[in-house]
Amino acid sequence: MRRQVVAIALSVLAIGAAVAVGVLGVQLMQKRGEQDQRERAVQSARQMGVNLMTLDHATAKRDLDRIVAGSTGDLKNKLGTQSKALLDQLAKTGAKSTVSQVDAALVSMDGDSAEVMVSLNGIVTNAKVKDGAPRAYRYLMDLTRTGDRWLVSEMEMVP
Repeated sequence: MRRQVVAIALSVLAIGAAVAVGVLGVQLMQKRGEQDQRERAVQSARQMGVNLMTLDHATAKRDLDRIVAGSTGDLKNKLGTQSKALLDQLAKTGAKSTVSQVDAALVSMDGDSAEVMVSLNGIVTNAKVKDGAPRAYRYLMDLTRTGDRWLVSEMEMVP
């Protein structure tokens, strides 16, 4: 009788340990998934910042298409409708901008929405400023997860 009690107690402990290991494993996988999504959101915002600062009058259509492709919703529509005016402005001024430094950090995240701050330094040249003028920009970007991609749904320049 005593052996049966010990055997039952050990079985209960083994089952309890197996359940605990399973629960901890699931929690660890969820945390890894959340970390991966945070990193992907930040990388998407960083890339949008680079795209915004990597413009060349000679490749303007391709550059703007890349920016539009990284956006969604009202922002995508707005960029799409303003493309012609932006192309005309780039051609008129002969502008070119390049990035020298980019930093991005997650501000907040909730499910399929994230907010990321992106800081950029770059050089802008045009017909009047041939040697380039250094510029610093900061954007606060709202991102939305669409399928397996993070796309910028809203952005604003911040001081």
